[in-house]
Amino acid sequence: MNQNEILRTRAMQWLVFSLAAVLLLSGCSTNTSEHVTGLPGIQRAPSGGGGGGGGIAMPAPMRSHLWAPMPSYGGGFRGGLGEDSKGRAAGAVERALTGSEELWVIAKVQRAGPAASDEPGSGSLMAEVEGKHVPMPLKHTEVKATVSGYIGTVDVRQEFHNPYSGKIEAVYVFPLPHNAAVGEFIMTIGERRIRGIVRERKEAERVYREARSQGYVASLLTEERPNVFKQSVANIEPGKQIDVAIRYYNTLDYTDGWYEFVFPMVVGPRFNPSGVRDGVGAVPRGKSGRSGQATEVPYLAPGEYSSHDTALALEVDAGVAIEEFECRTHKISTKTTSPGRISVALADGGSLPNKDFVFRYRVAGGEMKSAFMTHRDDRGGYFTLMLYPPKEPLRLARQPLELVFVLDCSGSMNGAPLREAKAAIEQGLKLLQPGDSFQLINFSMSASQLGERPIEASPENIEAGLRHLRSLEAGGGTMMIRGIEAALDFPHDPERLRFVCFLTDGYIGNETEILRAIHQRLGASRIFSFGIGSSVNRFLLDEMAKAGRGAVAYLGVKDSAPEIMKDFFTRISQPAMTDVSVDWGGLEVSEVFPSAVPDVFVGRPVVLAGRFRGSAGTNIRVNGKAGGKAVQIEIPVLAGGSEQPALANVWARMKISSLSTEFIRRPDRELPEAIKQVALDYGLLTSFTAFVAVDSTRRTEGSEGTTVPVAVPVPEGVKYETTVTDTEGGEPGN
Repeated sequence: MNQNEILRTRAMQWLVFSLAAVLLLSGCSTNTSEHVTGLPGIQRAPSGGGGGGGGIAMPAPMRSHLWAPMPSYGGGFRGGLGEDSKGRAAGAVERALTGSEELWVIAKVQRAGPAASDEPGSGSLMAEVEGKHVPMPLKHTEVKATVSGYIGTVDVRQEFHNPYSGKIEAVYVFPLPHNAAVGEFIMTIGERRIRGIVRERKEAERVYREARSQGYVASLLTEERPNVFKQSVANIEPGKQIDVAIRYYNTLDYTDGWYEFVFPMVVGPRFNPSGVRDGVGAVPRGKSGRSGQATEVPYLAPGEYSSHDTALALEVDAGVAIEEFECRTHKISTKTTSPGRISVALADGGSLPNKDFVFRYRVAGGEMKSAFMTHRDDRGGYFTLMLYPPKEPLRLARQPLELVFVLDCSGSMNGAPLREAKAAIEQGLKLLQPGDSFQLINFSMSASQLGERPIEASPENIEAGLRHLRSLEAGGGTMMIRGIEAALDFPHDPERLRFVCFLTDGYIGNETEILRAIHQRLGASRIFSFGIGSSVNRFLLDEMAKAGRGAVAYLGVKDSAPEIMKDFFTRISQPAMTDVSVDWGGLEVSEVFPSAVPDVFVGRPVVLAGRFRGSAGTNIRVNGKAGGKAVQIEIPVLAGGSEQPALANVWARMKISSLSTEFIRRPDRELPEAIKQVALDYGLLTSFTAFVAVDSTRRTEGSEGTTVPVAVPVPEGVKYETTVTDTEGGEPGN
């Protein structure tokens, strides 16, 4: 066959293929009321609240089949602001609407016939996957963030589309910072913008189910953990796109002179102990329901990829000159517009969302001074105070230490994470001094340790500890409670300060059990947590350190493990500022959170938030003790000083966090009600509230769409084989 004949043959094949595609797609999109016989092995989605999905095989572009019985529904929607469950008009939402936005709330309807199933998907798509590419309904995530002082404002836009031949519901489980005050939610369909409203979670889920069952496009945003969220978008028609925008505010971390902006991109695979059913499961793509957990994250297998990428742009206004900056996690492009302003973007416009984005910058002036910011609105005055330790810490001889290293050796730590954690502990053992003692505990499904009591830090014992450390391997589940018990229950040496160092990725689904155990068992110990890996459970690690009266550090793939451990020893070698109290001067303050001011470590500030009345022109005095000596920090507060409109939401989120911590310590039925009330008053997302948006202008054709959970890559450095559940009701080996 000559070259011309080859070209003619290929052209004819392309023409036939294109005609077949047009006929198939037009048939699937226009003949939706006809019952089409499905292929064997169709999996129906299980019933559930906000739209958890059943597993389906992902379709190749031209080899899809649709099975969709079409029940009929009565009733409809009414437009308007509606009322919340207590009968109050949603006035705060009404004030926020603009001329280009709409707000719709579903009205409860009476069906003439039998009630439809609560199953999120009434049909199933089955197809072959051609090659390694897996089409997914989440196409792109756009992040635009600004930082002013130490307050971040972040806009996240998720672009959902339907690459299939039948109508779908997209369900996406994703992370945000655990201190994010999520206060805005807008669904965009073409030129129409529909602002979501905050309701009690059960009510919002009911509204969403009603809209979904009647064929209306709707979206629901829920909080599954303080740092894990679920986005459900119902009735996306073939070829259509729906955007969902989220805005949140949060405070930045500050460590040893560096501010840190973090945007998490993927939820790591969690281990859930036997009997836990409200955890976060990790399952293979297309195998929903296998973990038996209330929330599931499906993961792409090795070699699979989707088209989803993330673009991020960050504008920093530090207020003073930025002397240095770095991003070790991603390639970035930067532009300095003035000494105190810098623009940052991911290089090449996008990135595979498989690790946290971390940008650090250091400002001029060496050690920072304490910072006070305020905001007033019709509800009153709000403030935040970032309290820094004294510029010159007390130079005292270090007291003898008892160091307890607790190493996570579960399956998710296999490979690079375990190597980094071992390197950090090795450096820690080498920094011990005569008079110190140590213990080395490792855990996965159970815990083991070098001995029943602390071991003297002699050269021989340290060498024995290093040999034991180097012999440890990763494998099995993450029974962190065994590590907690082993670290906090064995006898304490009262002559030494006990520091317990947890080195883990935090990939567990029973965080509440762990934090409650720390509160109950802590005693005289302090806990310092070290997050190991590219996308760790920062909520758990931060809360462990907070409950343990310590601090947290993060060791990423490109960070230096020895340097991280040296910084830790520098911190604990200087006495913390304890017994901290605040004299607010002329300010009349109330509802300050956290209510008990934490200890202040060198290089690690404490952020307080509260409400105030009176003049802002005053002096605040912070009193405490360090090394047994009295310490005082004076903070001048200027009237009309730094104004931050986001502070009302930041304060409300800190109050919610404080109430949530109290609920972990003391389960009280009144605390969830208090959390819910704060969230409704300030329009914030919590585990007891949710955002819902409904487009009531038209019904899509056909019945409820097939539920398609968005599969994501495992975090960089984590092994799929040791972390993802592949058996019915089983647990991954992490």
